[in-house]
Amino acid sequence: MTSGAAEQTGHDAGRRRAGFVAFVGAGPGDENLLTLRGADLLARADVVVLDQEAYGALLRHCPEDVIVVDVAAESGAVSLKAVQHAKAGCRVVRLCAGDPGFFSSVSEEVAACAKAEVDFEIVPGVTPATAVLTYAGIAPAASVPEFRIVDATRVDDWSPHAACEGTLVIYNGVQDAVAIGKALIAGGSPDTTPVAVTQSGTTTEQYTVVSSLGRLAADLKHADIAEPAVIVVGDAVTTRDRLSWFENKPLFGWRVLVPRTKEQSAGLSEQLRSYGAVPEEVPTISVEPPRTPQQMDRAIKGLVTGRYEWVAFTSANAVKAIREKFEEYGLDARAFAGLKVAAVGEATAKALIAFGVKPDLVPVGEHSSEGLLAEWPPYDSMLDPINRVLLPRADIATETLIAGLTELGWECDDVTAYRTVRAAPPPEAIRVAIKSGGFDAVLFTSSSTVRNLVGIAGKPHNVTVIAVIGPQTAKTAEEFGLRVDIMADNPSAGALAAALAEYGAKQRQAALAAGDVPRRPSQTRRGARRRAR
Repeated sequence: MTSGAAEQTGHDAGRRRAGFVAFVGAGPGDENLLTLRGADLLARADVVVLDQEAYGALLRHCPEDVIVVDVAAESGAVSLKAVQHAKAGCRVVRLCAGDPGFFSSVSEEVAACAKAEVDFEIVPGVTPATAVLTYAGIAPAASVPEFRIVDATRVDDWSPHAACEGTLVIYNGVQDAVAIGKALIAGGSPDTTPVAVTQSGTTTEQYTVVSSLGRLAADLKHADIAEPAVIVVGDAVTTRDRLSWFENKPLFGWRVLVPRTKEQSAGLSEQLRSYGAVPEEVPTISVEPPRTPQQMDRAIKGLVTGRYEWVAFTSANAVKAIREKFEEYGLDARAFAGLKVAAVGEATAKALIAFGVKPDLVPVGEHSSEGLLAEWPPYDSMLDPINRVLLPRADIATETLIAGLTELGWECDDVTAYRTVRAAPPPEAIRVAIKSGGFDAVLFTSSSTVRNLVGIAGKPHNVTVIAVIGPQTAKTAEEFGLRVDIMADNPSAGALAAALAEYGAKQRQAALAAGDVPRRPSQTRRGARRRAR
């Protein structure tokens, strides 16, 4: 993706098709609530105009060469930029908060397109008035005769709204919430009328305060609620006790440290989000090519010329290293024809399949060198024409696999496919959070992630839940003085995330059974701000 500064240089200078601007509702906050029409327009966009801090995640739908115009702090110049790009023949998508049809600030931009005779389209989005309530467990219009939505900045007299006979949803009213509550009571609403105030709705930062018009001032005093937020007034708020689902997820709001690169942790982070967690990826290692390429060059030549019977991959990084070498030589997955291929676990197998190679052996039990050896067939001179195995791996890999294969009668070509070096320290804010208990949990997927995280950022605080992928990683963690709280049932990242979710669910259930408000581990540290949910 390119920034707005690149302007037209990233596109065909000779293109002269008719441009247009699509005003697309980005939804209430959850990036997965984008409409199919919105995603389709983003996939074909030449230019995207947006507040990148708020909606940057939606750029994943866009082409790699899309021009990104960040307008977080701008207003008047936005319509001019969109019109200019459209006049140049570009397909422009202007991402708007929520639904452009609800209290939108883009009406002037739409008018600018009409005045400039630029074609435009307005794509509705999921509005916070319904989505935030649903995520908060509030049935917005169940069994009520009226559903009313108002913008607090446009209301001078609240008396007419005090007579609402159903659900009243208020936008942009958090700063004046107490005054609004008093005005509604003065207008005739009972002071016992239920009220809910939800901040950052539909995101894993969502936080809801349930109160009544009469108690609103007291309940909001220490809640630290800020925009974006929605106020809901009416009996519909009482459905929250039965319908709340989002905030009841097992790891809701947990800030979880994932000490892996974005490429390695994409699936793991998505799984954690499904449990309500807020994953934070912090690379602890950097993968670099071997110092000298000759060993890998000889290995690729031997692979192509039939030197090997087997190729054993012990990591997705090894698959990536071989794939990149193949591309250097103009080779593809067809070069594996006639070879047997082994993968140490699911992640490595997926990397091979993405390359076009289906592994012949993936251990069913333990996903480790030991698990691979337990299922590896011994060399049989009658069945195996060649007794040599290619083992591309990291420079710091253990000798377990080589020793085991040698015992089984195989000869190994142990090749350094990549080097692992300690990553640079994370930003200071991350280091402080790690050491001060700002993270609720950390997931260690290998012994090296333990050693490297402690080396570049320090030891996690003792309130942080420590989850490890297996016994060896647990042993390393304990050697560094860490208390291991969770170990995965089987050594996979998915099982580790599931184990953490089960732990979080049990903690939550125990708190509720004791009559307490469930708290995240980070909220139990000394001096932590505690907000009642």
